[in-house]
Amino acid sequence: MAANDDYILELLIKHGLIRPTDVEGARQTSAKNGHGPLEELIQSGLVTRHDILRTTADEAGVDLIEKIEAVPEDAVKVIPKQLAYRLSVMPLHLDGRHLRVALTDPFNFDAIDTLTKELQRYDIDPVVASSEQIEAAISRHYGSASEMVNTLIGGYSGDELTVRERGKIDDDSDVSTDEDAHIIRLVNLLILEAHRLRASDIHIEPLEKRLRLRYRIDGVLQVMTDPPKKLQAAIVSRLKIMSNMSIAEKRLPQDGRIQLRIGEGRDTIDLRVSSIPTNHGESIVMRILDRSMITLGLPELGFLTDDQAVIERILALPDGIFLVTGPTGSGKSTTLYSCLNTINKPDRKIITVEDPIEFQISGINQVPVNADVGMTFPAALRAMLRQAPNIIMIGEIRDLETAAIAINASLTGHLVFSTLHTNDAPSAVTRLIDIGVKQFLVATSVRAIMAQRLVRRVCSNCSEPYVPTESELRSLNLKPEQLENANFRRGHGCDKCRNIGYKGRIGIFEICVLDDEIRSMINEKMGVSVLRQRARDLGMRTLREDGVRKVLAGMTTPEEVISATMGDKA
Repeated sequence: MAANDDYILELLIKHGLIRPTDVEGARQTSAKNGHGPLEELIQSGLVTRHDILRTTADEAGVDLIEKIEAVPEDAVKVIPKQLAYRLSVMPLHLDGRHLRVALTDPFNFDAIDTLTKELQRYDIDPVVASSEQIEAAISRHYGSASEMVNTLIGGYSGDELTVRERGKIDDDSDVSTDEDAHIIRLVNLLILEAHRLRASDIHIEPLEKRLRLRYRIDGVLQVMTDPPKKLQAAIVSRLKIMSNMSIAEKRLPQDGRIQLRIGEGRDTIDLRVSSIPTNHGESIVMRILDRSMITLGLPELGFLTDDQAVIERILALPDGIFLVTGPTGSGKSTTLYSCLNTINKPDRKIITVEDPIEFQISGINQVPVNADVGMTFPAALRAMLRQAPNIIMIGEIRDLETAAIAINASLTGHLVFSTLHTNDAPSAVTRLIDIGVKQFLVATSVRAIMAQRLVRRVCSNCSEPYVPTESELRSLNLKPEQLENANFRRGHGCDKCRNIGYKGRIGIFEICVLDDEIRSMINEKMGVSVLRQRARDLGMRTLREDGVRKVLAGMTTPEEVISATMGDKA
C-alpha cells in the first residue's frame, strides 16, 4: 500500500471495519514480529486486502475494479512500458482525451501527478484495483518483468555492457561472486542508460522505503525505474570504488571522478561524482560530462547570425575581459569551451585555470586548482602569466584577488575569459565593484559581458504548429507585427523524445558590449538600470527578447522562455 498506513488505519476505524483497540493490539504485536500494524491486522484476519481497497476507493470516490479483463490496444499504447512498471499502473480504457487508469492506491498523488505531467494530452480518471490484478495485466499487455529489464537495457550488446574502467575490464572474471558481478553490471547499466538518454546528471537518492533513481534530461529531473532498495549499500559502495572515494567514510561528503570507455574503441564517458550523507544513507550525484558539447560551433549553441557576428568580434579582440554570467547549470562553461575551440590555433598559446578541469582540450594548457597544496586560483594565475600566454580562461571569478589578477592580465595584453554568477549582463559590473574592484579598472578592462540561460528545444521529429494562449502572448509582450510571420511550434510527443515534446537544449543570450559612454557611466558610479538602458540603446537584446526570437522561429516554446527569464520593464 502506497498511502500512509496510519491514514488507512483511521479510514478502517471510520468505516467500522476495525476498532481502536484492534489497532493498539496490532501495534504491540507488530513490534515483536517486525511487521507494520496494518500488515499485522491482515495476517490476523481482522481485515482483508480487499477491505482496504474498498475503503480507500469509497473514501476517494472512485470505482473499485474487481478483475481487469482484456484492455484495448489504443489504451495500452498511451502509457509507455517503463512508466507502467515504475508506477504500477494499468491503462484500462481510452475515450477521446479521457484515460481510465487502475492503481492500487487512489491517494498516491505522486503517481497521479506523474501521469498527468507525462501524458499532458489526456485527462486521467483513476480507479482502484488490487496489485495482483495490475501486475498480471501489465505482464499480459506489456510483457514480463524480466522482459522489462531487457527493455531497460535498450538493446545494448554484451560488448557494450563490458565497460572499461581505468584500463581494466569489468566482467564476471574480475570479481569473486556472482552477486558482485550483478552489481557491477547494474551500475554500468545505470550509467549507460543515462548516456543513451542524453542525461546530464544521475541522482541516486536513498529514501525511507526506496532507492530513488532520477536522470536530469534537458535540464529537467525525470524519475526512472528504482533499483532494489536492498542493493543500496552495494550500489553506493561500487560507485565510490569506481570514483576513488573512501568506502569506509560515510559521515562526510566526498568528491570523485569516473572515466568509462564503452566496449572496444567506443565513446568515453566522464563523470564527476559527489556523495553526501543523508538520514537514509549516502546520496550520490554524477554529472555526465559530454565531450561532444565542447566541439559545438556557435550556431549549435543557439547563437543566431547577428549574435554570432558580435561574439566573433569579441573573440578577435587582442586583450580585455569577456565575462559569461548566469546561474549554475546555465551552460557557461560549455560556451567558454566552444569559444576556446573556435580560437584554438597553433599561433596562440591558451592556458586555463579550472576547478575542476571538466574537459581536456587538445592544444590547450589546462591547470587544475588544488587548494590542499596551495594551488589556488590566484597562485595559478600568477604562475601562468610567466608562461607568456595569449589567451587565459579562469573557471570563475570568486574573490577580489582573482579579479585583480585577471584585470592586470587583461591590461597587459592578454584576452581573458571567465564566468561570474549574476542574473543579467549589466549586473556583472556592479558584482565586480561589490567584491572590491575599482570602477576605473572595471571600465578599462571589461570588453563585453554575456548572460545566458538554457531552454529546451522543440523535438524536430514530432514538432507541430500550434496557437499560443492569450496569457502566453501577454507574457512575451508580442506585438501584432511580430505575429504575422510567427512559426509557433511544439512537440506532441514521440519515441525519439520519450513523449515529452522536447529534445536537446539551446541557449538564449544577452550580450552587452561596453562602449565609451558605458565606461564613463561606470566611472561615474551610475546604477545598473542606467547601464542597462544604454546597452539596450546600443542594440543589446535582453534574455526575454532573445527567447522571444527563438519562440517565433519555432525553436522553443513560450512556456520554456517564460519559465527561464524575467519579463522586461516597459
